[in-house]
Amino acid sequence: MDKPHYIDGRWVAGEGAEVFSVHDPSLARPIAELRSVSLAQVDQAVAAARQALSMWKSTEAAERARYLRGFADQLQQRRDSLITLQMQNNGKPRHEAEVDLDDAIATFTYYAELAERLPQQNHEVALAAPGFTSRTRLEPVGVVGLIVPWNFPLVTSAWKLAPALAAGCTVVLKPSEVTPLIEQVYGQIAQALNLPAGVLNIIGGRAQTGSALSEHAGLDKLSFTGSNAVGSLVMRDAAVHCRPVTLELGGKSAILVFDDCDVDQAVEWIVAGICWNAGQMCSATSRLLVQDGIAEALLPRLAEAFDKLRIGNPLIEEIDMGPLTSEAQWRKVSDYFAIARSEGLNCESGGSIVDRAGWFVAPTLYTGVPVHSRLWTEEVFGPVLCARRFSDEEQALALANDSRFGLVATVASNDLARAERVADALEVGHVWINSPQAVFVETSWGGTKGSGIGRELGPWGLSAYQSVKHVTRQMN
Repeated sequence: MDKPHYIDGRWVAGEGAEVFSVHDPSLARPIAELRSVSLAQVDQAVAAARQALSMWKSTEAAERARYLRGFADQLQQRRDSLITLQMQNNGKPRHEAEVDLDDAIATFTYYAELAERLPQQNHEVALAAPGFTSRTRLEPVGVVGLIVPWNFPLVTSAWKLAPALAAGCTVVLKPSEVTPLIEQVYGQIAQALNLPAGVLNIIGGRAQTGSALSEHAGLDKLSFTGSNAVGSLVMRDAAVHCRPVTLELGGKSAILVFDDCDVDQAVEWIVAGICWNAGQMCSATSRLLVQDGIAEALLPRLAEAFDKLRIGNPLIEEIDMGPLTSEAQWRKVSDYFAIARSEGLNCESGGSIVDRAGWFVAPTLYTGVPVHSRLWTEEVFGPVLCARRFSDEEQALALANDSRFGLVATVASNDLARAERVADALEVGHVWINSPQAVFVETSWGGTKGSGIGRELGPWGLSAYQSVKHVTRQMN
């Protein structure tokens, strides 16, 4: 931990003024202490990326793909230690930590395959005017800053890092100060693979470090995943420099359960949608819309399922849900419990912290929540579910779309024609039908409205790091 930052191919000590602790949230105890980078070191990281850009973007796409496959292989080789670190620093249950690692591996493998096909994207353009030829070139956008959150470390960074490197960009990665340890593996892998110095740089610190990177004039693009409050600041910084930005922000997503749905199956999807990662997901389906005909059977069953969830320390016991990842998030969710009491919400399950060491809260179900409630409209980022009933499809869609967010939604119905129709009408970026939130690297990720700008994953994730150039020539 004396040299936690990776700049220009070397591990270096932080020279900043801030020292911050990294915690095990299951015990509320620090496990490491790091000193942040200085503003001068942020400059050094960006300069290193700029220096490496010409070489890296000129590297054959097949060679860049070889490095990406190396990242995937190295992640697999470090599997056990990375899963344990996810459990310790994030509080994730083992099965969730395993899914995260598999996701990161699949992401690097997928973009390696896309990189191998890049030469095919330099193609001729058919022109209506005679006497000219034109071709398209897809070039790297340049030096990119990547700022990633604490709820899915390793994964979110893979979603950004893999396509950026595949496109030929060089990178400065800023992990969250809450979970910086696991992101260090990317620097370790870069060294193991002899990735050219400066192609990947990793700098740690709190908000000041993130601001310094976001504001830096040496970047050509910035990709940010996090809160709307910080996202608006990132967008402001991008405007100053007139440069592109990708923002993956918050959500207040709905799950719509129609009365022809199997109750037990619906309960399973609802619980997964709000309790995975202890509800610390921008995609958490935290608004439950349940049709009148199934509500009486479903809601008591759902409260019972919440009460039965095993909550604890993933390193010492078999659990269904771990703690919240930080004390700040634990306090925020606790504050929302107080808001719910002040609003007089009907609590069917949970609604309180868990009386044990660590930052634990009970999975919580509120029913009959009015649409003006703060818990109905604001992103809590915890295992807190608000339920309302609806009578018909039209009302369900009106309630679901009445939000300043538009990230995801889930539709549960045995009438597949209706489910597909509802999915098409939902104002979000991704919809699941009769499914848990299975995310595949081949599909896109991103939202509408206040949930962000741009898309990650799939070919859209690669294009986010590419610039389109046309070369037009007059024929003799």
